[in-house]
Amino acid sequence: MIVRKLRIEKGLSQEQLAHMAGISTRTLQRIERGANASPETLKCIASALDTDFGDLRKEQDMPSASNGILPELSGGEQEAMEYVRDIRSFYMNLIQYAVVITALAVLNLLTSPGYLWFLWVAFGFGIGLVAHGLSVFEVINPFGGDWEKRQIKKRLRQRQ
Repeated sequence: MIVRKLRIEKGLSQEQLAHMAGISTRTLQRIERGANASPETLKCIASALDTDFGDLRKEQDMPSASNGILPELSGGEQEAMEYVRDIRSFYMNLIQYAVVITALAVLNLLTSPGYLWFLWVAFGFGIGLVAHGLSVFEVINPFGGDWEKRQIKKRLRQRQ
C-alpha cells in the first residue's frame, strides 16, 4: 500500500513506475493490492521511487488491512482518494451512457425511424446520470456531510 501512496505522491502512473523499476505493470498492480513481492522486486521499486528499501520491506512483513482502507493514509488522503474514485465512477457512467444511447439511436433509426423510442431510454438513463453527477460533485447533498457519521454511530449503539 505504501508503494501506491509513494507513486501517487510522485505523480507517476502504474505504467511509468513499472517501466522505471523494470517490472511488469501487472506485478506492480498486485503489489499495490497487498501481494507479497520478492526482495529484488522491492529493491527495484524502492530505487525507482527514491525511497528506502527497508520501509517497503517492513510493509511486506505487516499484516494487510482486509477492509480495503489504506491504513497508511491520513483521513484527508483517504477522503481525497474516495472522491477521486467517485469522480471516476461518474465518468465511467457517462461513457456508458454515451455508448448505450448511441447504439440504441442507431438501432432505432435503422429499424423504426418513424418513432424515436430511444429518447425515452435517454431521458430515463439521463435522470440517473444527472443525479449521480450532482451527488459526486456535491451540488446537491441530500444527506448532509454528517449523515454517514450519524448512521454509523446509530448502528454501533444498536449493536451494544
